Amino acid sequence: MRGDGDGWVVGENGTRHWGKHGAAGLLLRAPSPDGTPTVLLQHRALWSHQGGTWALPGGAKDSHESNVHAAVREADEEAGIGSDRLHIRGEKVTARVESGWSYTTVVADAESRLVTTPNGESTELRWVPEEMVDELPLHPGFAASWPALRTTPLRILLDTANVLGSRPNGWWRDRSGATGELLASLAEALPRTVELPGGDFGWLTCIEAVLEGEARAAVFDDARVPVIHAPGSGDDELARRAEAAVSLTALVTADRGLQQRLPESVHVLAPSTVLSWLDRSAS
Repeated sequence: MRGDGDGWVVGENGTRHWGKHGAAGLLLRAPSPDGTPTVLLQHRALWSHQGGTWALPGGAKDSHESNVHAAVREADEEAGIGSDRLHIRGEKVTARVESGWSYTTVVADAESRLVTTPNGESTELRWVPEEMVDELPLHPGFAASWPALRTTPLRILLDTANVLGSRPNGWWRDRSGATGELLASLAEALPRTVELPGGDFGWLTCIEAVLEGEARAAVFDDARVPVIHAPGSGDDELARRAEAAVSLTALVTADRGLQQRLPESVHVLAPSTVLSWLDRSAS
């Protein structure tokens, strides 16, 4: 059934863009067996606009739809992936023109590379390693937006005591037990795409958790959350590791004193941001 968004928006200079109410597409990532990110791309049918190029599943928004609803619906129609196994990570307007038309890319993850079923708009659907996306003949619009959408490998340091203390859930009655439960929950939320302050994206496969004091007695063993026992102050250990980092790093803390000790290159994430990942149905 055709929606009320189907149709061209024509600008004053004669340029045409599909979608009377704008358009949206789904950038879906999933980990490969070695944990690196892959992206679901569509090889557009030759008869379609910019046919023969590679792009994201997507299309016109209907007047009643949100960007997320439109992107997920279009991806289901064109790739048959459904919505029950997708985790929405964010959205970004990746094109806007004077006529008012815009294209929004919805960023999502799947826990594994889903089986796809192409419709007539595709000659192929393929999970492409993220580092190889640039090697394909891309749709011009997607090619222009890809630099702002691709991820950088992300290293996260966790101020475990600060994050644990941000929730009034009785953690102080059993500090080591509550620490183990927190770390186990975080491990289950990985790997994932992370939207960073400023709008860039990182790909996160592990979180390094620094423990101090009684929390060092926590029983936990999962490679997704390597545990670091601080010999003294947890803040000192976190600041030292942030200073020595050579890869893109973020640190999770609400401790302003610790934040002031960090290099400017280190992103700071609020504990609430990371704790929101624990509800997998909403993250």
